[in-house]
Amino acid sequence: MGLTAVLTRAAALRPRVLLVTTPGGTPVRLAAEKELRSRDWPSASTPAGADLMLVAGPDCSRLDPALDRLWQDMPRPRVRVRAVAADEVASVLEAGRARLGTTKPAWHHDDGPKGGGHGGEHDSHDSTGPGRGDDDHAGPSVHGHTGHGHDHGDMEMPGGLAMAEQGEDRDGLTLDRLHVTLGPFLADWPAGLTFRVVLQGDVIQRADLDETPADRPADPFWSRPWLRAATGEPVGVGEAARRRAAAHLDSLGRLLSVAGWPAEAAMARRLRDDLLEEVPASAVLPRVERFARRIGRSRTLYWLTRGVGLLSADDARAAGVTGPAIRAVGGDVPARYRQWLTDVVHDVRQLDATAVLVPTAQESPRGRWDAELPPSAALAKLLPRLLVGAELGAARLVVASLDPDPDELTACRPAVARG
Repeated sequence: MGLTAVLTRAAALRPRVLLVTTPGGTPVRLAAEKELRSRDWPSASTPAGADLMLVAGPDCSRLDPALDRLWQDMPRPRVRVRAVAADEVASVLEAGRARLGTTKPAWHHDDGPKGGGHGGEHDSHDSTGPGRGDDDHAGPSVHGHTGHGHDHGDMEMPGGLAMAEQGEDRDGLTLDRLHVTLGPFLADWPAGLTFRVVLQGDVIQRADLDETPADRPADPFWSRPWLRAATGEPVGVGEAARRRAAAHLDSLGRLLSVAGWPAEAAMARRLRDDLLEEVPASAVLPRVERFARRIGRSRTLYWLTRGVGLLSADDARAAGVTGPAIRAVGGDVPARYRQWLTDVVHDVRQLDATAVLVPTAQESPRGRWDAELPPSAALAKLLPRLLVGAELGAARLVVASLDPDPDELTACRPAVARG
C-alpha cells in the first residue's frame, strides 16, 4: 500500500474538518460544531491542515472567490461539501467522509466541476495528488486562515500575499507596508466580515470595513426573539434570556479560542449548546457559575488582554453602540468579556421567567434594536478605528471581544417604537 493510500484511509476514518460559515449559516454552524465534537473529529484552523471542507449555510455569490481560494489551499486528498440546514449536517459529513475514502489516485489532478452543492450533495471537488503538508500558519492570521487581498497587479509573494511597498511608520522609520484582507473566512471570526488593512511589520496602520452588500437580507439567529417580539408576537422573557446567554457563550468561545485557551472555549460551547437544547436552569446554573468564576478570575487571560481595544463609553455612545460593549466598565477586552460573564449568569437565573418580552426594554445580545443603527452595525463601523495601531494578534482579540454579527448588518428591521 502506497503512502498516499495510507494517508487517504487515515483521513477518511477521522477527517480534519475546515468549517466555513456563510452569512445566514449560524444554525448550521452550531449544529456542525456539536456534531464534530460528538464524533471527535478534529477541526482545522487553516486550509493547509484540512482534509474536508464543510461549508455551513446558504450560497453567497460574493464570497465564492474566497471559498475557492480556501479550497485551492487545501492539500490533496480533499473533499468539499455544503449543508444549508442544520438537520443536513450529519448526513453531509458522513457523505464527505465516504467520498474522501474513494478519492482518485495521486496522479489524477482533475478537480472536477466548480460549484456549491446543497444538503447531501457534494461539490465534486475531491482529488488526490501532491499535498502541501500540514502548515497551520498559512498567511498572516492569528489562530486562523485568511483571504488575502492586494493592490499590486500581478506581483505576489508565495501564499497569495501582495508584494510589500515601503512607507514611514509612526516613528518615522521606513518599513515595508503590506495590504492584507482579514476575513471573510477566518477561524473564530464573524462569518463574512471583511476588513482591508495596511500592515507595517505586524502593526495595523489603516483598516477599512468592506461593506459589500449581501446577496439577500439575513435572518439573525441570535436576535430572533427580539425581532419576533417587535412584530407583536408574544415571546417570553425566559426564552429571550436563554438565547442571549447562549449568544454570549458563543462569543466567549470565539474569544477564548483566539486567546489560546481551547479547553475553556470548548466548555463555553458546551454550555451554549445545553442552553439551546432547553436544559433546565437548575442543571446549567452551577456549571455556568463555575465557568464565570474561572474565566473572570484568570490572571493569565487578564494580563494577556488588558489595555487592548480601549473603548470609552463616550466614544461608544457617539458611534451608536448599545448593549454589553457600552456597559463594560474599563472599556478594554477584559472589561467586555467580564461583562459577558456577568450577563450570562444573570440570564441563566432568569430562564424560568414567564413575563412577556418588551423588545425596547430588554437588550438583544449585542444591543438595542430601537437604536439608530442595528446593534452589530454600530460595532462593525467602530472597529476600524480600534484596529489602527494594534498588532495583528491584538486585532483578533479586539474583534472577538466585540463580535459583531454580520447577519444583523443586512437584517430586515421591523418598525420598533424607540424608547
